[in-house]
Amino acid sequence: MHRAYRFRCYTTPEQAQQLARTFGCVRHVYNWALDLRSTAWSATKERVNYHETAKRPVLLKQDAEKVWLNEVSSVAPQQSVRHLDKGFANFFAGRAKYPRFKSKRDSVQAASYMANGFTLRDGNLTLAKHDAPLDVRWSRPLPEDVKPTSVTVTRDAAGRYHVSILVDVDVVPLPVTEKVVGIDMGLAHLAVTSDGQAIDNPRHLARKLARIQRWQRKLARKREAAKASMGLKGKSVPKGTRIPRSNNAWKVARRIARIHASVRDARRNHLHKVSTKLIRENQAICVEALAGSNMVKNPNLARAIQDAGWRELRSMLEYKAALYARAFEVVNR
Repeated sequence: MHRAYRFRCYTTPEQAQQLARTFGCVRHVYNWALDLRSTAWSATKERVNYHETAKRPVLLKQDAEKVWLNEVSSVAPQQSVRHLDKGFANFFAGRAKYPRFKSKRDSVQAASYMANGFTLRDGNLTLAKHDAPLDVRWSRPLPEDVKPTSVTVTRDAAGRYHVSILVDVDVVPLPVTEKVVGIDMGLAHLAVTSDGQAIDNPRHLARKLARIQRWQRKLARKREAAKASMGLKGKSVPKGTRIPRSNNAWKVARRIARIHASVRDARRNHLHKVSTKLIRENQAICVEALAGSNMVKNPNLARAIQDAGWRELRSMLEYKAALYARAFEVVNR
């Protein structure tokens, strides 16, 4: 089965600039391919498949106005076309919404490299068209004698860089046990098991909410100052009008993003510990099929439900059960 190993990495100014160019080229090719397929369908009801779309980025790079596409590796933009095709497949299967256009203001920027776009030797990860390897903090070892199939580099809203290395691993069964447990997720406790164990809900977002709101008020004041400089003080902003941010406003926005990142990291760390403990101790795990998408429509509970991370816990239990040969069942409400 596929398993991704995620590591924090640090870039030099040259590497950060090259990755920024790569992210921009990935966005451009993705948006171009999405526009191509959407226009073909709306105009002539023609479905442009992946194989037809994948041939055209080569011609796109020959355009005199888009020679900058040659400054980055062709692997990452080509892979974005594959991701778009997967997005359409999920849409037609009813698993996702219609693909949307990417923006440079999206909170996460990413670029994926297949095996021909990177080298990994002796702990040094070097991407195509990069002069030096990335400074990756190897917090845990990769499986031995396993060749990575792809590498995805991401930059989040807090400005942090991560690499996600995808490898094919074998299922490693844990020792068989006779314990079977059912899990009831909630808010007072993150989960209560059928054997009477109550797992605490740390409420990571609630702990830092006042701090986030304080910085958000500062950002709102700076936005109002920018509106006043445009002659829009006290007025509604026309649709499509972009309010420019000052350098200080960007610093405040980055501060807010860092706080949210620390909340996500703490939540993910706690959920990993809980899911690993449950998988190791039980042969079979049953989870109630909660309608989370409907429950978050309740304005009084939405923030608390999202802070608990029910969906993420269920996903962790599901893939860890498959990895360690445990049984995982979703029980109807």
